[in-house]
Amino acid sequence: MRLLAILSVLVWYTHAGTAWSQEIQQLDFEVIGRLPHSRSDFTQGLEIRDGVLYQGTGLVGQSRLQAFDLASGELLRERVLPRPFFGEGITVFDDLVIQLTWQSRRVFVYRRDDFTPLGAFAITTEGWGLTNDGERLIYSDGSDVLRVLLTEEEITVQREIHVRRGDSPVQRLNELEWTPEGIWANVWQRDLLVRVDPESGQVNAELNLKGLLPRTEIRHSTDVLNGIAYNAADGTLWVTGKNWPWLYQLKLITQ
Repeated sequence: MRLLAILSVLVWYTHAGTAWSQEIQQLDFEVIGRLPHSRSDFTQGLEIRDGVLYQGTGLVGQSRLQAFDLASGELLRERVLPRPFFGEGITVFDDLVIQLTWQSRRVFVYRRDDFTPLGAFAITTEGWGLTNDGERLIYSDGSDVLRVLLTEEEITVQREIHVRRGDSPVQRLNELEWTPEGIWANVWQRDLLVRVDPESGQVNAELNLKGLLPRTEIRHSTDVLNGIAYNAADGTLWVTGKNWPWLYQLKLITQ
């Protein structure tokens, strides 16, 4: 099946803009599980589907696409992204896995069950985080804007979601994860996740993860919090960071 035919369902229904405000939920968390995570994995994207944890990693020469058994942490399959590409966010889209690159402005498409490459397409900005809601691809580029992709004869940006906390733009949006309550996003270089209403762009919840990784686990190579995976089977979030030793399973709690 040709790539454009596969992605031809990506249509965003436009909504009339309205001025409104929404209370921002301040969420807490409980760690209810964890799995070992390789300190060599510069995590850029996470996603869970049908008991499989998918991970995309970054850095030139070290970028990979991986699939793990969620119950055991066993590596099921892996594909290396060749030089000069720097891998970024990933998302599972039907029977595909789609992987962004950082500054190359290329997006790679693989068959989900064996990571066979199926093609690639271009975007006009840097690629940071990537998610989908089952019909639409949505990606971040490190700014306060999330871009929704539409494909006709070529893949184009059909809509922009300007992310705001009240009237203030939320910059440096990175890894993304779609959930029924909204789009979770890492804020780069902060221990903070924000949840975004995909229609209005307003932040409707925040989760402060400061202290999640104990100081005793931090080494010189340990980088920032990054990576969010929603497990639809139990409603939990799995999170990690770049070169972190653990993946954490979180139960969210309303304060």
